[in-house]
Amino acid sequence: MCLIPLTPNSPACERLPEIVRRLRDIHPDAGCTLDHASSFELLVATMLLTQCAEERVNQVTPALFARYPTAAALAEAGRSELEEIIRPTGHSRPKSRFLRGMAHVLAQEHGGEAPADMAALLKMPGLSRNTANVVLSVAFGRAEGIVIDPHVKRLARRLNLTRRNATNKIERDLMALVPRQDWVDLAYLLIFHGKQVCKTRQPDCANCVLNDLCPSPGL
Repeated sequence: MCLIPLTPNSPACERLPEIVRRLRDIHPDAGCTLDHASSFELLVATMLLTQCAEERVNQVTPALFARYPTAAALAEAGRSELEEIIRPTGHSRPKSRFLRGMAHVLAQEHGGEAPADMAALLKMPGLSRNTANVVLSVAFGRAEGIVIDPHVKRLARRLNLTRRNATNKIERDLMALVPRQDWVDLAYLLIFHGKQVCKTRQPDCANCVLNDLCPSPGL
């Protein structure tokens, strides 16, 4: 435990354990909010999440999974029909292409379910490291990295946990600051706090439990 009182100017490595502790207290339910019943469904939902809110994805996936309940069925989906179903998530044409390509690989090489392996996931069409991190952590309990979504990016910079802009560099900085067992929690704690308190345009700094540790109050 640090004997010197923490301040907004304390090194990130000293502030972050206390940040995590406080966020765990106020966001005990922080975690993945994508509705899914299998690693296949989680992978599809996470791919649809690109530039889309979780709530919108959760509105689309029931009809999607009813129509294409398996990777094999999704791999054979008609382009137009699939695009129409996922249109509310945005970018339906490239998402449709990537989903069908990913589903083909799942069906042919992995028995229809997402593999618990980062390298195998990254070989699939349209999959980013972020998507793989979500699937590995949520479906398999494996912490191979830290999910870096827009909320995590914003809070990491506001809290001066990183000065980077690139997603991969932000992830590396955060991974170096906390032990591996906290990688998954850190992402979802920052995401929940970003949605509920430290919002993009109107952060509620006056009611933020991190106010005394934040170098950027009032932003």
